[in-house]
Amino acid sequence: MKKKLLFTLLILAVFILSYAGNAYGDELDDINKQLQDLKAAYNQSKAATAPLESQLNNIKERVAFIETDLIRKKQEINNGYKNLTAKKIIFDKTVAKNYIEGYNNNWLSYFLSSSQASEIIQNLAYQKAKADQDKVIITNIALSITDLEEKKRNLESEEIKLDAIKISLDKVVSEAKTYQASLTGKIATLSARQQQILNERLASLNIPLYALSGGGCSSDLTNGKDPGFGGGFGLFTYGVPNRVGLNQYGAWGRAKAGQSYDTILHAYYNFDSIENKNATINVDGYGSYSLEDYVKRVYEVPDNWTDNDSAALKAQAIAVRSYVLAYTNNGQGSICTTQQCQVFKPDPKGGNWDQAVNATAGQVMVQGGQPIKAFFSSTHGGYAFNTGDLHGWSGTSYTKKVVDTGSNIASFSDLQNNAYDKDSPWFYCDWGSRSDYGKTAWLKPEEMADIINVLLLIQKDSGTKEHLYQTDKPNPAGTDTWDAGKVRQELSSRGGTPFNNISGISVGVDFGFGQTNSVNINGDAGSVSFGGSDFKTYFNLRAPANIQIVGPLYNVERK
Repeated sequence: MKKKLLFTLLILAVFILSYAGNAYGDELDDINKQLQDLKAAYNQSKAATAPLESQLNNIKERVAFIETDLIRKKQEINNGYKNLTAKKIIFDKTVAKNYIEGYNNNWLSYFLSSSQASEIIQNLAYQKAKADQDKVIITNIALSITDLEEKKRNLESEEIKLDAIKISLDKVVSEAKTYQASLTGKIATLSARQQQILNERLASLNIPLYALSGGGCSSDLTNGKDPGFGGGFGLFTYGVPNRVGLNQYGAWGRAKAGQSYDTILHAYYNFDSIENKNATINVDGYGSYSLEDYVKRVYEVPDNWTDNDSAALKAQAIAVRSYVLAYTNNGQGSICTTQQCQVFKPDPKGGNWDQAVNATAGQVMVQGGQPIKAFFSSTHGGYAFNTGDLHGWSGTSYTKKVVDTGSNIASFSDLQNNAYDKDSPWFYCDWGSRSDYGKTAWLKPEEMADIINVLLLIQKDSGTKEHLYQTDKPNPAGTDTWDAGKVRQELSSRGGTPFNNISGISVGVDFGFGQTNSVNINGDAGSVSFGGSDFKTYFNLRAPANIQIVGPLYNVERK
């Protein structure tokens, strides 16, 4: 019985391995067909690279799986050949034994050697069962050898197909990346004038960058203002510039969650240690102060943030002290008094802030023996960045990329519920307004269509950029600004299909990094997608009044 069970299991294993080997041959053929289809789709629609990249990634995963499995199968074949010698010995012995016994054990010998009919029948039955068992051994070994040779042939065929697929796949990926790079270069390249305009428009919003500034954004989701039309689109940004270093509302949220000031500082900065330092600080327009007297006159955060032994206030005091020493080169230079540096007033702030300053007297974050330039702002929108992540900034070793939330984020809902700075009045807001339409930042569907057409025209002809600024202000390039009708006409003349109306907009977001990666448009001209950064740039150049997207992570709301 044990032998029969062993042989049965062996045959079953041979069948399974044989089936698996054949299956990948078909799958490799299927992948080859997909690659051919993918190339055709790529040539037909270069503007839609996102689906291409998705399919390429899928094929890469499948190829990697098969490649790994082929290594396993090759090892199985090698092991099979190692065992082949032993199997052949068994095979030869069994064949010889079966032949000899088949020759000797005939019915006459049983008849002559047995004294009773029952014994004759029993011997014959035993010999038949034994012969059947030997045949199973012979058949099984023969099948194993045959299967081994078949798997070897299949493996060699699969390896040839796989090599061809990898070469073809590498070529498609290279072409896609080359095109993607050229497209990004065409659409994202800004002139110095355009970058200056974007900076000026952002400055015109007067966004409060420190938590004590009071008030908040006038969010069109909550302020009750009516633009006077339906179906409008609003672009809502998470947080305010510059999203580097200590997140003031985030620090308060962490304090409420029970974190100490030391833990809070380590969450936002890289530094070697906290050391005691002192210096004389020169303040523009106000003369000189001792380091501690200067810190007591900085007005950055509310005085009532006393949760967990005023952990947020203490973290802010150490950040202020570190920043001013780094900014002034340990007191050799001077510092301004506005939110562009640190908000300074001639009178001490007093209260709980004064106590937090005293409790951390002299404490400074140090890296490499020097105070770090401890940037901070009121609201990061759930994410802090290294300075190197920001346009025009150089990377620094003491700033860090932080997902500033209490748990993992997979959706906007998760972010709004779990970000440490969710209680900030600037956490989620549409920025800008205009005198018409209830002083809101809502855009009509046809206004959004115009912005989409501008992006499409830039893709077709980057030389048209200087004509595509906002239409309600003088053209900064000194040339004519094309209105919506002219943009549609120019786009059509270059083979594009302009939108007259937008029915829906969605965004694709990287919640691990904290940025909007894509903006997906649906309207009367079909569906198109743009990179999140490109959309933000040309939205900010074309949108009316001072309506803007002010950060890398944004969403589109529909009224």
